[in-house]
Amino acid sequence: MKAAVLGLGTMGAPMAANLLSKGFEVAVYNRSTDKTVPLVEQGATAVHLPREAAAQSDVVITMVSDDSSIEAIYYGEDGVLAGVRSGHIVIDCSTISPSLVQQLAAACAERGAQFLDAPVTGSKPAAVDGTLVFMVGGEETALQQAMPVLEAMGRMIVHMGPNGSGSITKLAHNTIVGINNAALAEGFAMVSKAGVNPEAFLQVVRNGSAGSKAAELKGEKIIAGNFDNQFSLQLMLKDLKLASVLTDTMQSPTPMLEVAKSLFQMGQTSGFGEEDLCSLVKIYEQWIGHPIGHSKNNE
Repeated sequence: MKAAVLGLGTMGAPMAANLLSKGFEVAVYNRSTDKTVPLVEQGATAVHLPREAAAQSDVVITMVSDDSSIEAIYYGEDGVLAGVRSGHIVIDCSTISPSLVQQLAAACAERGAQFLDAPVTGSKPAAVDGTLVFMVGGEETALQQAMPVLEAMGRMIVHMGPNGSGSITKLAHNTIVGINNAALAEGFAMVSKAGVNPEAFLQVVRNGSAGSKAAELKGEKIIAGNFDNQFSLQLMLKDLKLASVLTDTMQSPTPMLEVAKSLFQMGQTSGFGEEDLCSLVKIYEQWIGHPIGHSKNNE
């Protein structure tokens, strides 16, 4: 089975590397061609156009940042859809709008191909370790055919239902992630303002009912003032905006989503967009007038 990975950013590059390490033939594409070099050194074949990547592969995987990037890589005379043929399986692992998922699924079906929306959770460390969790929307038959490829990159593959289900699941999931990270930042701000040791606070949180993946993955980064990007603040904001559009369409009240979205918008406006999403805590540091823990960026 030949695979193509298009989009070699924080997530896509390690996903392609895991496919190579598991013995797959892999073609790689990225708009910035320099990102293909390390993977070519590992045995991948670099292609110059999305159409070429699709034409020479059995399974096409895309992992880019947003709807506009997906549209750019799929459509047009050199896009993925121009190279798709009958029997292809096309998998998008990006976090995009459910409406765009439906468009892509229909376009693939017109060409005899099957489409899976399969966004992931786990962030950069899981992409590197090959322990991503895939939430998949699409036909069961297509998922079973694609399973060896997905299992080479992840530890869990969950079939959510028809096309669009994976995208909706990811938006709901990341809504919780955004809210939890905002809550963690607010808790840190409370104890820091009061002079309570943030390391001791984190120990209590991790072992109490307030424990969360946010505390587990971001707590020590916040205390250390380490905002190296694992999943950026601007991408979290993008996902919260997509979730907000979805819930508006469904007329489903989501007050906590709207508050979290506003907080992450403040972080983006303040210039923290390209840093890790836990840099949201810098907004709280501004409000309380001093850094939490050892935040080098605010000393």
